[in-house]
Amino acid sequence: MQQSPIKRRKTRQIMVGNVPVGGDAPITVQTMTNTETCDVAATVAQIRRAEEAGVDIVRVSVPTMESADAFAEIRNQVRVPLVADIHFDYKIALKVAEKGVDCLRINPGNIGKEERIRAVVDSARDKGIPIRIGVNAGSLEKELQRKYGEPTADALVESAMRHIDILDRLDFQNFKLSLKASSVFMTVDAYRKIAAQIEQPLHLGVTEAGLLRSGTVKSSVALGALLMEGIGDTIRISLAADPVEEVKVGFDILKSLGLRKKGINFIACPSCSRQNFNVIQVMNELEARVEHINTAIDVAVIGCIVNGPGEAKEVDIGLTGGTPRNLIYREGKKSHKVSNENMVDELEKLILEKVAEVESGALSADQPITVG
Repeated sequence: MQQSPIKRRKTRQIMVGNVPVGGDAPITVQTMTNTETCDVAATVAQIRRAEEAGVDIVRVSVPTMESADAFAEIRNQVRVPLVADIHFDYKIALKVAEKGVDCLRINPGNIGKEERIRAVVDSARDKGIPIRIGVNAGSLEKELQRKYGEPTADALVESAMRHIDILDRLDFQNFKLSLKASSVFMTVDAYRKIAAQIEQPLHLGVTEAGLLRSGTVKSSVALGALLMEGIGDTIRISLAADPVEEVKVGFDILKSLGLRKKGINFIACPSCSRQNFNVIQVMNELEARVEHINTAIDVAVIGCIVNGPGEAKEVDIGLTGGTPRNLIYREGKKSHKVSNENMVDELEKLILEKVAEVESGALSADQPITVG
């Protein structure tokens, strides 16, 4: 994979559990559980599937004291850092802080009295727990709704600065920030504006983006624009879908920009009448077999000899269609021929061999990130 030309915005680095966010750390991928938190078994099972997909951080909603108790059990059963999503009730924040939470998603201005805010901040400070301020266009303060008439990027930024001012007053800088809207333009505008005003890491996302296909497109447009400008330190793709799909889309966005090297980067032609094998069928079967792999390698599957050789020379493993047999490339060089019947088995074998080579220490999945 070619080195990304993106120069990332310089930010303060925080630690979410053992995962660094911001600074020169790789951009992290998050998701959020959609199970009932008090159903510990279901929530743990969902988190473990996200872990298998390579997720870096998982957020869990904790709306009640009962769910705070369940959160403690969940924390003990999974490896990935957990963010507790809390609104309004500072006592829940204090309770999960005692239970080993890795980050608190709570807006200081929504907690209430000064002493309640101070209690949460002091607890977070004492335990080294970062806070995520999460501003959302759908839940702006009433006075901001009256001032602006409707959600705007400026309203999101003003809301964020109100919460930041509270943490500044309490001398607490261990936080990250998100400003989410369902509008691509409002989201991009808000993040651009806040990026020029603070040094803390930014959590990117388009809120309530939609179903798997439409939400992926909307998120890719907004986050792609920001990431190409170097804005963003951690991302969550908010889909009305299985959280594992959010993880997959998140990594696909980062891979497309050369910002993360995790999992197989497939290059496949859309296929046409020149193809010598059914590219779509081969890709569907191959991807299903190797979907579990998180190691970074590049694989090209091209159905004919027009673009095939050029693409195959630039990847770890390449396949080009040919008559009477198809040609395999390894490390950019012609290797051997393979029949249509055996190509999926052969590609899977070669991929597993390459993965073993990478995992032996010859290459690293996540390369250092350029910060400008």
